[in-house]
Amino acid sequence: MIYSQFKATLLLRLSADHNDDSKPDGYQVKNSGMLRRLTLFYFLLFSFQFAVAQKATWIWYPGDFEIELANKMQNRRTERGTFYPVFWKMDAHYVLVDFHKVFDVPQQEEVNIYVEGEYNVKLDGKLFEGSPGHIIVPAGKHKINIKVFNRGNVPAVFVKGKSVVSDSSWLVTFEDKEWIDESGKTSDVSATKWLKAGYWNFNLPSQLPSAFKLPVVKNSPVTTTKGNKSLFVDFGKETFGFIRLHGLKGKGKLSVYYGESREEALSADHCETLDRLDVNNTIKKEETLGLSKAFRYINVQYEGTVSLDSVSMLYEYADVKERGSFRCNDEEINKIYEVAKYTFHLNTREFFIDGIKRDRWVWSGDAYQSYLMNYYLYFDNETVTRTLLALRGKDPVTAHINTIMDYTFYWFLGIYDYYLYTGDKTFIQQFYPRMQSLMEYCIGRRDENGLMKGLPGDWIFIDWAAGLSKKGEVSFEQLLLARSLETMGLCAGIADDATGVARYKKLSEELRKKLFELYWNENKQALVHSRVDGKQTDNVTRYSNMFSIFFNYFNESQKQAVKKSVLLNENIQKITTPYMRFYELEALCAMGEQSYVLKEMKDYWGGMLKLGATSFWEEYNPGKKGAEHYSMYGREFGKSLCHAWGASPIYLLGKYYLGVKPASPGYATYDVEPNLGGLQWMEGKVPTPKGDIEIYVSREQVKVTGKTGIGTVRIKSKTLPTGKNVTAINKGENIYEITIQPGVEYVMNYSAL
Repeated sequence: MIYSQFKATLLLRLSADHNDDSKPDGYQVKNSGMLRRLTLFYFLLFSFQFAVAQKATWIWYPGDFEIELANKMQNRRTERGTFYPVFWKMDAHYVLVDFHKVFDVPQQEEVNIYVEGEYNVKLDGKLFEGSPGHIIVPAGKHKINIKVFNRGNVPAVFVKGKSVVSDSSWLVTFEDKEWIDESGKTSDVSATKWLKAGYWNFNLPSQLPSAFKLPVVKNSPVTTTKGNKSLFVDFGKETFGFIRLHGLKGKGKLSVYYGESREEALSADHCETLDRLDVNNTIKKEETLGLSKAFRYINVQYEGTVSLDSVSMLYEYADVKERGSFRCNDEEINKIYEVAKYTFHLNTREFFIDGIKRDRWVWSGDAYQSYLMNYYLYFDNETVTRTLLALRGKDPVTAHINTIMDYTFYWFLGIYDYYLYTGDKTFIQQFYPRMQSLMEYCIGRRDENGLMKGLPGDWIFIDWAAGLSKKGEVSFEQLLLARSLETMGLCAGIADDATGVARYKKLSEELRKKLFELYWNENKQALVHSRVDGKQTDNVTRYSNMFSIFFNYFNESQKQAVKKSVLLNENIQKITTPYMRFYELEALCAMGEQSYVLKEMKDYWGGMLKLGATSFWEEYNPGKKGAEHYSMYGREFGKSLCHAWGASPIYLLGKYYLGVKPASPGYATYDVEPNLGGLQWMEGKVPTPKGDIEIYVSREQVKVTGKTGIGTVRIKSKTLPTGKNVTAINKGENIYEITIQPGVEYVMNYSAL
């Protein structure tokens, strides 16, 4: 309609000018040609915009597809062939959903309707007969309603006409709350809560949401060793997918033992995953096993008259695109970065999961770190929101997320960071009520001191650490709750809940004050680990202290004291999981200790590489030897050798070495504070919602180009930086700032301190 009006205006102008005798000679010819070209240009422009705007997609009640997909994925876990479901409450999709939208239709059109479930269709409140696959919508303003029932799959609709299409602007509800009076008149106003429809990328009628599967690609082993009634196969590195058996024939039993290590695959009695088949004299050119699994090695054993020619696989993966990058002069760091990327990619599936071998579940603590890595590698918002929704589930809240107190708080922290990195207010506005009900659950479980304390059914995890006490009121949990309350205050503002803003702000400030009154120990120059029976314990751990640094809860003198008394103190219990090393090294980077952290990365992640790791592990203890490295949870091969939290160098190198981070939501403004940390040079890209920030850093030069937003580069230099498009401002103490405009390359020559 906009295009039609614009076209008409141009044509009228063209006609008027062409017949205006007051214009100079030649004007009509030149101007009419220009107007014709403008008309064609805007015709093409508006036609393109119209085509984009009219793109149809499958839609559903927001969060339902994500919950149902998580149910399918997480219940695929097996341990040695036995079904192994999750520990927590699993929610389900709403079985009856009403979809509607009001359209202003420019001219009569035919609208095709595709539905997953039983359904009816209304136009302006009038029901069509049966369940029509297409309807005729007259010109004018009309309301279309589609009500869908589906117990087995998520109720979903795909509507495609010329101007009438299904997209995220449709409104949906799981209860319309309508009523009818004695005259048969339907209520005009109801108390229905309408939300904007959920969607992903199912943009064809044939792309049924219920049929979604990750893509696969064929892959062959690096080596195959044939034995007597056996095949031992090495795929060369950690991988994930479906095993395919070729040339299978005969009669008897066949067993497939999977191993992330050679030792695990060879251990028929103790490997974590396996498959068993009965072969019944049927010659099969190719047999694909039913469940995807993690492995590097495959040990196939068979008996009777069974024989087998070869083994291959279908590699299963998430089709996410790399946008971030990092490269430097240190080849060991480059290798660590590449293996971290591969580790993260393997654990990026339908959701961000913990590890590909054992759990394959959506754990909130693991996912929180994945969100942060994602912002520096993929910037894939859909996987973040899908994971957040799957974790949250639905009301009523009966337990902490994953039953773990700290994992509930990480969920809130994930919301906080999602808004900071993406600027997406719609997600928060849509799901603010679910945030509220989860926070009310937490607030209701505080003790008489207003502190979080483990109650029956609560798992206080923190970290895998020998002898770590979970008794009493643990300081780490109070710290995470304080930050979560800050998040709720932020979200309340976005959701226009002024009462919530004031309430959550007050609760957060009160808790932060208590944190330092009750847990700060002046003699120890640190926050103590816990309080038991109203008294501080003597134990000091790294957790609450390192989080308080990058949360900016400490003042500068406290930060310096904690760095010395805790972070660099060999007498404080060391961290052996990449999970908490992530935060320990982040705290040190936030304190400017990039040179120290670089060495730690080379020792810790480089140590795994020296042991032959092709992906990073759930836990690494340099003191262990041989097959001891594979044991965990009291099982010989219980440890995951491909764990999402092992990929943290992606985040550290992007945020604290390249030094790029958002200063306001969605990178409207951002900071670039590069720190070589002992490297000679480095370069890379950091993705943002509207383009990448490219950066090169050496000891003499910094180059930065940002596609969007206003950036501020901060450089420590002995002299005033100069160069291409550079106007440096001296901020004192050898710190200079340069403002970065979008789309402009800046080349800054400086003298490193």
